Amino acid sequence: MKRSLLLAGLLTLVLYSSALAHFQMIYSPQSALERGGETTLKLVFTHPFDGDHIMDMAPVEAFYMVHQRGEGEAVKTDLKKYLKKITWTGLENAGDAFEANLPARVVRSMGDYVFVLVPAPYYEKADGEYIQQFTKMILNVGGVPGNWHEPLGLAAEIVPLDKPYANWTGGVFRGVVMSNGEPVPNAELEVEYLNHTPDMKKNAFTGDPKISAPHPAFESMGIRANDRGEFTIGLPKAGWWGIAALDVVEGEHNDKEMVQEAVLWIQVTDIE
Repeated sequence: MKRSLLLAGLLTLVLYSSALAHFQMIYSPQSALERGGETTLKLVFTHPFDGDHIMDMAPVEAFYMVHQRGEGEAVKTDLKKYLKKITWTGLENAGDAFEANLPARVVRSMGDYVFVLVPAPYYEKADGEYIQQFTKMILNVGGVPGNWHEPLGLAAEIVPLDKPYANWTGGVFRGVVMSNGEPVPNAELEVEYLNHTPDMKKNAFTGDPKISAPHPAFESMGIRANDRGEFTIGLPKAGWWGIAALDVVEGEHNDKEMVQEAVLWIQVTDIE
């Protein structure tokens, strides 16, 4: 009897863990900067709301930024040389992650900096498939807008319709799910709040959760885009929110099924 209960409990844990949303993070404490300078980014593969499980990141295939100031020409810069492997600690385990220490000359001028991260596919044993997430995070320096709304033609991409770094609490955020420059009708999305503060020095999630969910459905909220790939979400709390478009592209990798997904991070600020 005890063994049956234990097996049932383990099965429930496996099913619950596989249902949790995976989010590739590109984290910076602040996305709207008064001036440029040395910048550190943390790249972590986790469940943002719970902060409990850290998945080992696969090697990075691409990591770059596209910078534009006003109506000037957009400039793409490869950032892989700045990556350093680290261990990131969650509430229950630790896993392989990366940090990027960018010198002042990289994030110096005013305008938008669109950071793009493409790790190699990650094998999810619980689902028996590979996941590859194309993640974007956008910084702005000095309030001069640039290319925050421009699609980059990624295999899976969320293109903002509102500035990702200038959102008031209580407002809304809009975007479009795209694949290779074309909208994805009726795309499935999940939205999660970064519920534990990342400690940049300790490489860990720290502190108590900022909010508690009354039901598991509130931890990873599901929405659907319309037939033009467009979606709108509410912004009830300040902090970082991750938006993931699921199964944008389906294919194969190493003789297994693979899905390619898009992730966009946006920051919300309280009105004071």
